[in-house]
Amino acid sequence: MSRPAAASYRLTRFVVLRLLGFVYFFAFLSAALQIVPLIGADGLLPARSWLARVTAQLGSSGAGFLRVPSLFWIDASDGTLLLAAWVGAGLSLVVLCGYANALVMAALWALYFSFVSVGQDWYGYGWEIQLLETGAVAVFLCPLLDGRPFPRRPPPFAAILLLRWLAFRIYLGAGLIKIRGDACWRDLTCLVHHYETQPIPNPVSRFYHFMPLWFHQGGVLYNHLCELVCPWFVFGPRLLRLTAGSLMVVFQCILITSGNLSFLNYLTIVPCLAAFDDAFLRRLLPRCVTRRADAAAAAHATAVDAATGPAAGRVHEGIAWAYAALVAILSLGPVGNLLSSRQIMNTSFDRLHLVNTYGAFGSVGEERREIVFEGTGDAAVTAATVWQEYDFWCKPGTPTRRPCLIAPFQPRLDWQIWFAAMSSPERYPWTLHLVAKLLRNDPGTLSLLSTNPFPDRPPRFIRAAFYRYRFAPPGEPDGAWWRRTYLGEWLPPLSDDDARLRRFLEAYGWQGTGALRPGAARP
Repeated sequence: MSRPAAASYRLTRFVVLRLLGFVYFFAFLSAALQIVPLIGADGLLPARSWLARVTAQLGSSGAGFLRVPSLFWIDASDGTLLLAAWVGAGLSLVVLCGYANALVMAALWALYFSFVSVGQDWYGYGWEIQLLETGAVAVFLCPLLDGRPFPRRPPPFAAILLLRWLAFRIYLGAGLIKIRGDACWRDLTCLVHHYETQPIPNPVSRFYHFMPLWFHQGGVLYNHLCELVCPWFVFGPRLLRLTAGSLMVVFQCILITSGNLSFLNYLTIVPCLAAFDDAFLRRLLPRCVTRRADAAAAAHATAVDAATGPAAGRVHEGIAWAYAALVAILSLGPVGNLLSSRQIMNTSFDRLHLVNTYGAFGSVGEERREIVFEGTGDAAVTAATVWQEYDFWCKPGTPTRRPCLIAPFQPRLDWQIWFAAMSSPERYPWTLHLVAKLLRNDPGTLSLLSTNPFPDRPPRFIRAAFYRYRFAPPGEPDGAWWRRTYLGEWLPPLSDDDARLRRFLEAYGWQGTGALRPGAARP
């Protein structure tokens, strides 16, 4: 006989896979629209060059593949990168539409793993390995071949437990890194600054920023409730598990409204859904969906009663439990990290990223500093030089431009410039490559920007100015969203014949990528 609804997870599998397909789609769409100018043959950090350095360091491409597995060891051309991204996006839509089996989910995992392996700075975020770990578990949720929205066999309970274990580590890791990190999480003041200083605010961020102190303090308390208390109940009695899961999902929905955190919040909801069973979800889902789940359960019960097909189900369960045992072994490192006073966040403990440690915003800046790239057509830089700035897809730039609403899509260059603003050009050498490409009006690089102030001919000089940004109060007469103060130069003015820039590019092997060609005539 089939399990009671309270112990059944057919609907759980259905919503988990649909949301995961949604996340995968935006992850691959982000790659399809940005991967060539980022890591293509003429990209800011070419994957081919990086793979060649790995090969040189390890002695062979075979050793390189074992260290950083990726399909792009076979071919990292622009066409292959784009093909992989669009194939991934297409398969993601198939899953989103309700059709998934273990083969499809394994293909999505392998494709995305390949991008993460060669993505360098652009794929160094915690949600990349979180997507890979989630995607690996999802392989075992599905039958090998049956891709129907409601296959006859129920999901292995081991896979449900693995999702709960993932939710536990994500939330508890994030909570502990905060409590151990910035004092503002302990005195309940972090959100006073967070909405303004987060990587890419959205239009609602300013509304949150100007809320009273009690609002921010309450937000921190709710954060601690969800990250430090709720995780302990995902394995608890049903009522406590449902309550904890609901609080955690609502928490992520609030975060979605507060900023552009890529697909992180949507992805984090996925393992939380494993706290819900069919009896709970049937109250929320349309009847046409629940009827199909009931029909699949009835067909499975009939097959088992007739002894015509239970063996495959037992094999599936056994494989899932074997994978759970592997995860248990691989969890020793992440658990040790959670217990350590030197806890680190967003780190892999195995080359396949099967079990990782997570965390976010262990510290919160009190001041937003932005790098603004500016160009001029003047033949020489003087005190009278007029600089025109480049606006990126979403990061703050022109003060009157409204913050964008772009998540779950991630503008990866915008994100990396937010990190670069907290450091120096030496730590982010690709910023010099970016300058060189802007000096050539490189089409690929310009596709990552929203404006080009020099559409007819390239600028003579590019500099990176440093500004302090503060939210302008709502209702300002000039309609500004930001107030900014000039702090100085992050990079001095550079021209395409600057010997320092040429030497720098040559040192990194970028002189032949089309960004800067010695002796090339200015258009």
